[in-house]
Amino acid sequence: MMYLLLLVGFVLLIKGADFFVDGSSSVARLLGVPSVIIGLTIVAMGTSAPEAAVSITAGLAGSNDIAVSNVIGSNMFNLLMVAGFCAAIRPFAVEEQLLKRDFPVNLAANALIIAFLLNRTISRLEGVSLLVLFALYLSSLVVGALKQRQKEESEEKTLSPLLSVVYILGGVAAIVYGGDLVVDNAVLIAQHWGLSETFIGLTIIAMGTSLPELVTSIVAARKGESDLALGNVVGSNIFNLMLILGLSSSVRPIHAADSALLNAVLLLVVTAVMYLISNTQRRMQRAVGVGCIAAYALYTVYLVMMV
Repeated sequence: MMYLLLLVGFVLLIKGADFFVDGSSSVARLLGVPSVIIGLTIVAMGTSAPEAAVSITAGLAGSNDIAVSNVIGSNMFNLLMVAGFCAAIRPFAVEEQLLKRDFPVNLAANALIIAFLLNRTISRLEGVSLLVLFALYLSSLVVGALKQRQKEESEEKTLSPLLSVVYILGGVAAIVYGGDLVVDNAVLIAQHWGLSETFIGLTIIAMGTSLPELVTSIVAARKGESDLALGNVVGSNIFNLMLILGLSSSVRPIHAADSALLNAVLLLVVTAVMYLISNTQRRMQRAVGVGCIAAYALYTVYLVMMV
């Protein structure tokens, strides 16, 4: 039964994020907010909503290992599987702004998390500092987008005001309830099989909560818009590190296991390698994409051997 409830939780998380994004985007269009702002903020937050729901719920429930490992595991999956899969489908160029602003912010956020985890704890004060830094980053995105925006008619369908609100409230409800189901049943499964919460968070939960990014990027790649994939990945990873861990630790200090620090260091190394490849080649070639997928397979084997 717990496996079925875990699956139901994932479905609620994914569909809840879909409804939340659709409703919020519709409200933004009704209010005349530029579409580029919608993509950089609402959609990015929407695709990271499953990670937020799981991590915050886990933190409140005292399952701190899941809160941290979910973020680290999701970021690893995004970098290696999501970006790698899209490059394998169709090679793409890397945007200059991504290399100058977003990738360095991602690296800095990752390094900051490692510094916080040196004492195996992310305190409330450290969580608040992550939220402040995230607010500054988000502000820079909005200001930059407003300067570069162009007047264009949106071809997307706009929902009615009432239906938009229903989508938003329904999406939030599904995300929250789905997060509860995923955390509760993942913990039960871990206990049943003698697995650690860290392993469950880094694998099953991380993959499940990263489905919005994976689906979005695959659809973009099939439409010939693979260049959006890496930006989506890097943006989501920044959201996960700064916003989600910031919120989780602000609600309740996070006490992490030794393995969390090691995996955070591995994530920093992978992020740095991806940045170097992108900065050197200015493209994500198909061979790099296949290599990323293979690297994630090896990482999964490593996790299994560490159980």
